[in-house]
Amino acid sequence: MSNRALANRLLTDYKQLHKIPETGFCLSKTISYVKKRLDKLNIKYSDCGKAGITATLGNPESERCILLRADMDALPITEESDIDFRSENGNMHACGHDMHTSVLLGAAMLLKRRESQLKNRFKLLFQPAEETLEGAEDVIKAGVLENPEVDCAVMLHCLVGIELPAGTIVISSPGVSAPGADHFKIRLSGKGCHGSMPEKGKDPLAVACKIITALDEIRAKELSISDRAVLTVGMLNAGNTGNVIPDTAEFAGTLRAYSESSRALMKKRLKEISAGIAKTFGVSCETVFEYSCPSLLNDADLSEKIFKTASGHLTETKVLRAADLIRISEKKGQTSVSAGSEDFAYISRKVPSVMVALCAGKPSDGYIYPLHHPKVRFDTDAMLHGAEFFASLDNL
Repeated sequence: MSNRALANRLLTDYKQLHKIPETGFCLSKTISYVKKRLDKLNIKYSDCGKAGITATLGNPESERCILLRADMDALPITEESDIDFRSENGNMHACGHDMHTSVLLGAAMLLKRRESQLKNRFKLLFQPAEETLEGAEDVIKAGVLENPEVDCAVMLHCLVGIELPAGTIVISSPGVSAPGADHFKIRLSGKGCHGSMPEKGKDPLAVACKIITALDEIRAKELSISDRAVLTVGMLNAGNTGNVIPDTAEFAGTLRAYSESSRALMKKRLKEISAGIAKTFGVSCETVFEYSCPSLLNDADLSEKIFKTASGHLTETKVLRAADLIRISEKKGQTSVSAGSEDFAYISRKVPSVMVALCAGKPSDGYIYPLHHPKVRFDTDAMLHGAEFFASLDNL
């Protein structure tokens, strides 16, 4: 298969997947599409966990197994892009997981084509529920790292907004490349009353506002200036009319930290501050951590081996280290370090792992919207480079 034919196949897969975005573990159409493509390639696969797929190929005599991972789920965002294959079902692939899935299918084609010459075994993981940080833990519990036992793991995530050619590969530096995350929800129960007689009630909405303001002090006053952490409240619900104090209020948000000790401190103090303020004003408080993941660790030896392998075998692809990307971005006044969390972190805590970025849209070419934006678009020319990168890892 020529590069042009592979690029066309990648684009077809991408468009089809983009039209049918599904969320969390509810991925029936996406799973069906991936399985049909694997059937077409004559690649054996099996279900893994609630909604994952694992496919195996390569040298059956090899004692080394490399896991390649792509996430499949989308976001509950209504798409506003101007592309002719946009989603119309209320969900959107606004984080590029349709591109990740297409790239891994492309890599499967390349690996299958030369399977008899492969040195390693490969396990391809099509993972659900990355956006809710639940999918990786689920497939680990289902045995994704076993039978055959996985020796190392690599994931790829597309990146927009960096002034680098589409298809540029960025290898994460050793250490943490994505922060740990915890999604929390705080429910407050008071006593509703008429707005003209606040002394008759206990106002959970007012207490919620006090707690939200107080939580800012964790980052400002309880963490070192060198700690990279953030706490964000993105939802507040209470009441349904302006002249009644409601019985209940609820707000939700996330906390993220690169250090696991900082993450633990923030979770502890969030619960203490919320409970303390609620008690002061006579309101009951329940804090729930809904889903979470640790920080993602990149193995030093594997990172260096992948950089050398990709640099040596991808002659038409620009390959950078993360440190190079930071320097380039700083010179251009851009932000290159994402604070987005990634549940591949669970895998990185089990086997040597590396996170790789695939540049997929320069601002100067019109790719101006960030990930998770309803108008975000991706440069599909990047996909061929991503597929070839994954396939090159047989040379590790």
